[in-house]
Amino acid sequence: MTRIAALLRKELIQMRRDPMTIGVTFLLPLVYLIVFGTAISTDVKHQSTVVFDQSRSEESRSFLAAMTASGYFDLRYIVYSYEELDARIESGDARIGIVFPPDLTAEANRGRTVPIQAIVDASDSIGSTAAIAALTGLGIHVRPAAARGAPAAAPAYDVRIRAWYNPDAVTAYYMLPALMGIILSLTMVLMTSMAIVRERETGTLEQLLVTPLHVWELLIGKILPYIALGYIQATVSIIVALAVFGVPLRGSIPLLYALTTLFLLASLTMGLMISSLARNQLQAGLLSLATLLPAVLLSGFMFPRDAMPTVFQYISLAIPMTHYIEIQRMIFLKGGGIAALWHQTLFLAGFTLLFFGVALRGFKRSVE
Repeated sequence: MTRIAALLRKELIQMRRDPMTIGVTFLLPLVYLIVFGTAISTDVKHQSTVVFDQSRSEESRSFLAAMTASGYFDLRYIVYSYEELDARIESGDARIGIVFPPDLTAEANRGRTVPIQAIVDASDSIGSTAAIAALTGLGIHVRPAAARGAPAAAPAYDVRIRAWYNPDAVTAYYMLPALMGIILSLTMVLMTSMAIVRERETGTLEQLLVTPLHVWELLIGKILPYIALGYIQATVSIIVALAVFGVPLRGSIPLLYALTTLFLLASLTMGLMISSLARNQLQAGLLSLATLLPAVLLSGFMFPRDAMPTVFQYISLAIPMTHYIEIQRMIFLKGGGIAALWHQTLFLAGFTLLFFGVALRGFKRSVE
């Protein structure tokens, strides 16, 4: 027991000398439980909604007021044609589209059930299910002004729902494009950070740093082989998604590969940044996992971002995987082009430059 106690004391002293490991071990569970317990929810509310109101009547305004009061819809856009409404939904600006017919008031005054068209972006199966249930309930319970106080013989509104992009709510269509991003990020970040720290521990990295190579040349040379590996993973994932699960690919394959390159660069430079901060493989692994878990839970992979509090929706924008998942679902399910994905492209390019800059500065310091 004396020898075991001495060894235990030695391990505790060694652990105390590694403040990063202590911080990650004890602070990470506390932060994650508070953040994710607050942010994660499957009750999707405040979904962005676009309205094409051809009646412009008290009845349509009362229905929109009931939608807003339900908490499930945010009325963000008013359009004046079907083309504008379609464009808002296809670009991802709005997830719900409402169309009121021009004869709404006349039909309501005659006591007839009035049809209202509702277009739902079903590429997000969780959010679309909540929206469809809320719209169906509103169609049953909302009464037009002319019929209030009269006995309800039938529902006043017939909400006719059209689910776009994934009308059968197939889970694989929603999950697999996002899962490709998880796989790429997990392997690229972990492999890059661990490989470089391993070289630092064996002393070979220092030998490379004192060669005539510039630091930026060394870092670029380190990540180039992993880009080829990422292409292989992406190709295998696409083939499996198309051939095994039947996920539709409605967009451009060259665009998908081009934007995948940006995501690979963002993930690899994140691994470089982690390796510039970590001093051993344990630290590199813990830091990688500390960044990947928020990416999985806050990126919209499993839980819709629309269901998160506003502050966490903004925080999720600082995660590269958030933008790549949007790219994947847009290209696979909606057939979106670069015009609909330009802001995700800018975010991924910005992350790449930021992470590479931090890594470059860290490795230059180690040389000095």
